[in-house]
Amino acid sequence: MAKVAVPTSSNLYRGAPSARRSGEMADSSTLSISPEVRSGEPFPERELLDAYKTMVLARATDERCLSLQRQGRIGFYAPLMGQEAAQVGASRAVTAQDWVFPAYRELAVALARGVPLRSVFDQLLGNAEDQIKGRQMPNHFGFRDINFVVASSPIGTQITQAVGAAMAAQRRKDAIVTITFFGDGATSSNDFHAGLNFAGVFRAPTIFFCQNNQWAISLPRERQTRSATLAEKAAAYGVPGVVVDGNDLDAVYGAVRSARDRAISGGGPTMIEAEVYRFGPHSTSDDPKRYRSDDEVAAARERDPIARLRSRLVAAGGWSDESDRALWDAVRQQVLHTFEAAEKVPPIPARTMFDDVFAHLTPRLEEERATYDSLLREGVEKP
Repeated sequence: MAKVAVPTSSNLYRGAPSARRSGEMADSSTLSISPEVRSGEPFPERELLDAYKTMVLARATDERCLSLQRQGRIGFYAPLMGQEAAQVGASRAVTAQDWVFPAYRELAVALARGVPLRSVFDQLLGNAEDQIKGRQMPNHFGFRDINFVVASSPIGTQITQAVGAAMAAQRRKDAIVTITFFGDGATSSNDFHAGLNFAGVFRAPTIFFCQNNQWAISLPRERQTRSATLAEKAAAYGVPGVVVDGNDLDAVYGAVRSARDRAISGGGPTMIEAEVYRFGPHSTSDDPKRYRSDDEVAAARERDPIARLRSRLVAAGGWSDESDRALWDAVRQQVLHTFEAAEKVPPIPARTMFDDVFAHLTPRLEEERATYDSLLREGVEKP
């Protein structure tokens, strides 16, 4: 197997996580990149403030949704705090024509692609305006109009789906790529290995974007694999792997942009491992205090991607502490009022359960719907 060279780059790095405990990132002096992938261009300077606002919106939504679940107003939520730069940077590096295959933590990806916050809240509530008609868990939103595929719970299934879609586009000669998002835990799934193998063999235009947030629920990264990096697993399938600082908007954007250029030109797939840290719980069903220390989380928060970009904007001029406080206040009000509006929408009518099962209702479904309608008329069932 070919050995991957380790040249130095200012934005991309490869450390040795197997020698570190979860939460300990590679030293920024050990930056490197796979020789098959260029370091790429930095995030466009003129778009930095817009990216920052998207990251703030994602963080404020996270804060609110955790509170709403604890109040019993939504049933479930999977936060992304700490992963905003990775998601926004990756999203801005692909085009509107490219297809996104998310896991269940990609709120910032959806927002960066232009999904209205109201649509997200409609799905979290499963109300009558939910585009998925209440048929998915909260956080499993999807938006066909922006090529954002519906998420699903099984770990890693989106990886093989993304490769299949890329192979179909390849055969149709559509000049697009697919990008699939997954966590470090998914690299232990069957779909990860099957997906990489098919992509490698068929040179599918797929970008595998792993957000290594150090914890697969309660399993630390060093308990999951002895590989020095997760990205190097791609080498077994003839796919180049790159590790980037997921808190660095430039590093993420450059790596994904480069991977996209390579895929479009026929160079095949790329795996990118973005090293980040999950500040909050895996989901609202999780208590991270049972398996990691407050000191570890506090150390990770010193590398907060939002604080990092804020400092950059202030240093560049045109942004200040006052404008930042005003932004946060406005965004939190936006989140509050948008959710309250979505909460006023009635629930999805139960009768819609018969819709969309088949292109046309089968005789059996027509019979079941007629029975349900009669129960409604008799008052046995409530609409």
